[in-house]
Amino acid sequence: MSGNKNVIKEWARDLGFDDCRIARAGRATHANVFHDWLADGRHADMTWLARDPERRSDPRIVLPGCQSMICLALNYFPGESPFPEGHPGGYRIARYAWNDDYHDLIEKRLRAFDEKLQSLGGRQKRYVDTGPVLERDFATNSGLGWNGKSTMQIHRRLGTWFFLAEILTTLELQADPPFGDHCGKCVRCITACPTAAITAPHRLDARRCISYLTIEHKGSIPEQFREAIGDRIYGCDACLDACPWNRFASVSREASFHARAEVFGMQLRDFLALDDEAFRRLFARSPIKRIKRARFLRNVCVALGNTGSADDLPALDRAAQDPDPLIAEHAAWAAARVRQRLAS
Repeated sequence: MSGNKNVIKEWARDLGFDDCRIARAGRATHANVFHDWLADGRHADMTWLARDPERRSDPRIVLPGCQSMICLALNYFPGESPFPEGHPGGYRIARYAWNDDYHDLIEKRLRAFDEKLQSLGGRQKRYVDTGPVLERDFATNSGLGWNGKSTMQIHRRLGTWFFLAEILTTLELQADPPFGDHCGKCVRCITACPTAAITAPHRLDARRCISYLTIEHKGSIPEQFREAIGDRIYGCDACLDACPWNRFASVSREASFHARAEVFGMQLRDFLALDDEAFRRLFARSPIKRIKRARFLRNVCVALGNTGSADDLPALDRAAQDPDPLIAEHAAWAAARVRQRLAS
């Protein structure tokens, strides 16, 4: 078993992963907590999470005969400001979405990994945020960091800026020891959350989370959260930015994670001029593309409502006439907010 394990870790390094650890397959450590979270409705309208929660809680149901979980980390930290020199800035996009979609890059590597594991006689299923696996429990069990109070995974070298991927395998591999929880008394992530979505250590209410509201939520953003969203137009890094373990983070070697110049060269109001074709072209191969134009421009309008000036009003007034009611509603709200600020 140990020989295979060393070979597998070498393969992970060769494929560009920044860490690889092994966990024993079994029922997830926090399966009952997950079930209670679902019962409380804290998953909001992410209904797929509630489909067959027992299957999501045990990889042996997903892959009969599963013995081990290969847990992988890939650094995506793209650096600090994404804006070109001299750009006024004025909005934030979650760092993981500054450029290409991570699913495509990692899935290609997982396929190559799977082929290698087949040579050892294993049957596998592979996931990168794409399947019914409580991945952070198994990452923690394997020593691939630990689950922080924000519920985000933290790595001793990578901080919070890494993607998780996992391969379920029928190979029986020696498990790595856990690294332990190293958050101590720190609660910076909890106090940094703009909408108080982290209701207690290791407890997240998606209904309040800016990442959920700007990405997964398909409808109108509740007005009680719009001001707290600030200048964020896709996702939120507030709890990740606050983590002191990020002092060890280094910029990713993957150029496809670095900021996309044609996106960050734009000002907020410029996005409102995008039609469907221009939106798809600008965000081709980007994770932002999947929320489509209406939701993205909804987010842009909220940010302009919080930060916009008189120069933004013509674009907002045009957007308030958009045929899509989601865009029109948020543009009208934003224009009213800007005019109220100017009047006061």
